[in-house]
Amino acid sequence: GQLMFTTEIENFPGFPDGVDGQALMATMRTQAERFGTRIVTENIVSVDFANRPFTLRPSYGAPVQAHAVIVATGARAIWLGLDNEERLAQHGGGVSACAVCDGALPVYRDKVVAVVGGGDSAMEEATYLTKFAREVVIIHRRDSFRASKVMADRALANPKIRVEWNSQVVDVLGEDFITGVRIADTVTGAERTLEVGGLFVAIGHAPNTGFLGGQLETSPSGYILTPTGWRTETSVEGVFAAGDVIDDYFRQAITSAGTGCMAALEAERWLAHHGIGESPVLDTAESSVGHPGSA
Repeated sequence: GQLMFTTEIENFPGFPDGVDGQALMATMRTQAERFGTRIVTENIVSVDFANRPFTLRPSYGAPVQAHAVIVATGARAIWLGLDNEERLAQHGGGVSACAVCDGALPVYRDKVVAVVGGGDSAMEEATYLTKFAREVVIIHRRDSFRASKVMADRALANPKIRVEWNSQVVDVLGEDFITGVRIADTVTGAERTLEVGGLFVAIGHAPNTGFLGGQLETSPSGYILTPTGWRTETSVEGVFAAGDVIDDYFRQAITSAGTGCMAALEAERWLAHHGIGESPVLDTAESSVGHPGSA
């Protein structure tokens, strides 16, 4: 998931000095395996939630069946689609899609950083970054924001924020760490370089729910719907969901871990209520669906 590309996590309990995303994932895996969890590395491309037991179909290998499923496929950031952007984002090179996750890192303190976007998320991230950066530059391709007036006014009133209107990023500069961005005027086409020490892309997230084939109720933007009041059950009995695939607001490792625990407890209780123990299954025991469909 996204944690594999997060270089440092500062707000996960138990790690006072922060923890690398990959290291945290490895620790979680080791802990899960200690309790007998069987981990299958596979991409699930489709599911059948209409018949029981449920069937999960991988891209390779035999289908997996389970009495209960937890969907924890997360959400992926929508990127600009630039080669150097992806490379730097994956290697801690100063490109991120989450200011709340990464903005407080020392590498951004007292630097000029850029935020790409014009919606509420971009305004929120830009305002948040002013706590640490010397200056925040919002790069927006239009001449007005699509954000709510309250959010836009708050950002525009902040003396540490300035806006590059009618501009889009066409290249990200830097070898090991970002040194600047190349921006193009959307009206004239003229290009110029803007020196920045960080780039935060805030043009939205997309939940990894396409493989579900519309078998679970989702929001208009594709996030799986669960009941209000701290529940993780979905529109199909026996199918639960957790993490960023149900959360378009917090998007934190710790909140995802919390809902993952809730979903596991609900799945366990659901199985017990229906008299389904550990023995009766199938190709793998009660399975979890992870990464764009991984199980």
